[in-house]
Amino acid sequence: MENVMRKIKIEKVVLNVGGTADGLDKGFRLIKFLTKKQPAKIKSTKRIPTWGVRPGLEVGAVVTLRKDFNDFLKKLLISIDNTLKIKQISENNFSFGIKEYIEIPGVEYQRDIGIIGLDVTVVFKRSGRRVGQRKIKRGKVSKKQTITKEEIIKFMEENFQTKFI
Repeated sequence: MENVMRKIKIEKVVLNVGGTADGLDKGFRLIKFLTKKQPAKIKSTKRIPTWGVRPGLEVGAVVTLRKDFNDFLKKLLISIDNTLKIKQISENNFSFGIKEYIEIPGVEYQRDIGIIGLDVTVVFKRSGRRVGQRKIKRGKVSKKQTITKEEIIKFMEENFQTKFI
C-alpha cells in the first residue's frame, strides 16, 4: 500500500512575461488573454543602468494557476513538443520557455499583442508542505518532503507522457 503523504501533486502553474513600457503592456494582455485571469505586475527592486531599470519600475507580469490547469498545462507542453531538458528541472519544480505564444494549440495570432514569448514554471508538492509555510504554529518539514529531479521525471512521464533529454 502506498503512503498517501508521499504522493506527488502539482501545486501551481506560474506564467510570466518580462519587459518594460510597451513590451510589458503586450505581455500583460497576452497572459490575460491566455488564462482569462488578471495578472499582477512585478516591480523591480534593483537598479540596472545598462538596461534602464530602476527600483519601482514595472518589469514583468505574472499569473498563478492553482485549479483546473491540467488541460492548459498539456497545451503548453505540446507547444514545446512535450520535451524538456533535464537541466530545466530543480528541486520541487521545473521551468520552460515558449518562444512564440502562437505555437500553443488553439491560440490564434492577436494583432494588438504581436509576437511575444512567455515563461512557465510548474511547482510540485507533497501533502504536509503547508506546515512549513503557514504563519501560525509553523513546523519543520523533513528533507524527505522535497521532490527530487528523478521523481519529477517519473511523474511527468507517467501523467503527461513528457520526454526528457
